[in-house]
Amino acid sequence: MIDQTHDEKPTFTVEEVSAAPPPSRARVDDAELPESAAEKLERKRDYLEGFLAEKPQGENPGEPGGAIYDGVIAALKEIYDPEIPVNIYDLGLIYGVEVSPEASVMVTMTLTTPHCPVAESMPGEVELRVGAVPGVRDCEVALVWDPPWDMAKMSEEAKLELGML
Repeated sequence: MIDQTHDEKPTFTVEEVSAAPPPSRARVDDAELPESAAEKLERKRDYLEGFLAEKPQGENPGEPGGAIYDGVIAALKEIYDPEIPVNIYDLGLIYGVEVSPEASVMVTMTLTTPHCPVAESMPGEVELRVGAVPGVRDCEVALVWDPPWDMAKMSEEAKLELGML
């Protein structure tokens, strides 16, 4: 409370209280019952199905320039031949990459020779690396020997790296 006359400074009155009633508690009489675990799971499942059903607009992710295709090529460029310091894509060991509308990837590849020391492990590594690309549902690798690999299949970058230009 403030007492003030026209030209005087204001004075304050302080009231001391020995006890105050506790504040009233908030009450919600119309609150909904909490949902059960099954209801919550079903709600999340509906949301997830809708989220996964949504497809990118305007761009085909499985074609060159698309996110999945380009991601697969980038993953292949991270795998190096153990005997030659060049990645398998620039080395010309990848004959084809196909991405289905369902985001399944098929990689057709070869090795430098049928007696290559990584003949058993390289296709598995390609499958794992490509399968880890975001958006890829699954990956299958076909190892072929026809046409046989030769140095003409190497990219200009690979030839330059090996001093062949």
